[in-house]
Amino acid sequence: MPLSAATLGPTVTVGEILVEIMATTVGPGFLAAQPLTGPYPSGAPAIFIDQCGRMGCPSAMIGAVGSDDFGRVNLNRLQRDGVDISAVAIDPAFPTGSAFVRYRDDGTRDFVFNIATSAAARFGWTDRVQHLIASAGHLHVMGSALTMPSACEVIDQAVGIVKARGGSLSVDPNLRKELQLAPQIEARFARLVAQADLLLPSGDELERAAGIDGEAAAVARLLGMGVEEIVLKRGAQGATCFGRDGSRVDAAPFRVSEIDPTGAGDCFGGAYVASRRLGLPVEQALTYACAAGARNVTFRGPMEGAGTRAELDGFNASTPRGF
Repeated sequence: MPLSAATLGPTVTVGEILVEIMATTVGPGFLAAQPLTGPYPSGAPAIFIDQCGRMGCPSAMIGAVGSDDFGRVNLNRLQRDGVDISAVAIDPAFPTGSAFVRYRDDGTRDFVFNIATSAAARFGWTDRVQHLIASAGHLHVMGSALTMPSACEVIDQAVGIVKARGGSLSVDPNLRKELQLAPQIEARFARLVAQADLLLPSGDELERAAGIDGEAAAVARLLGMGVEEIVLKRGAQGATCFGRDGSRVDAAPFRVSEIDPTGAGDCFGGAYVASRRLGLPVEQALTYACAAGARNVTFRGPMEGAGTRAELDGFNASTPRGF
């Protein structure tokens, strides 16, 4: 098992907690007034950890929200789903972060983020954070969090502490075109990849993480660097797990009608990490992960479809699979 057992301590993630507000019309950007729906609890790390909690794996979040209704929307959802929010700061002066999203005709999305000048970026290494990390069994890092100096401060200290107590590290590159990465952020990302026990890339993130073109070459380089498992999220084409022992496991996708793809990859990762930490084999963990991602796209809102283990079992039994 490349990941520590859940009995060692909770899975902890660090980063942005947002509300998402969605346009109900299809088209480019937000250059005209239009109807909107939301707020939905969101933020890639928050979606990931919510799905972990829904799976019954001990889970906790480090981040910050404003002292406002948008913050309460997030805290209520995370707490309802079993996530420890004791290390989430509540900022009295800055509002909860936000993301406005609109879909284009081809299914791509335009985002308008407010992270850097919101409460989402206003947290750091506190006594509560230190207490949580001291008992953590696994740390999960999203690439999007690396644009936040506050998150980097926590991640830099947490990795060594978690690893020293026998814990493990997973990294999801989660690199969006709207998030510009400075050279120092790219360097930090490369260091995290080299320390990761599990890597969860999508599409060209695999090659970006390896620094080399071609799927086979990228996988070989990353495994040679010490990554124990690489789980490549292929979207509508399912997923593949590459093991350092030379193993390869392919999982077929679930066939669903997509309503909203936002959060699918985060739910996939949350279900996979939770499953592996709960002792499930790769094949079963991949099935839960694919089910979590597919189920989530059938709901409007980035974590509205995050499923419990029982809900994912029901989804698996009733939903066709295949390429």
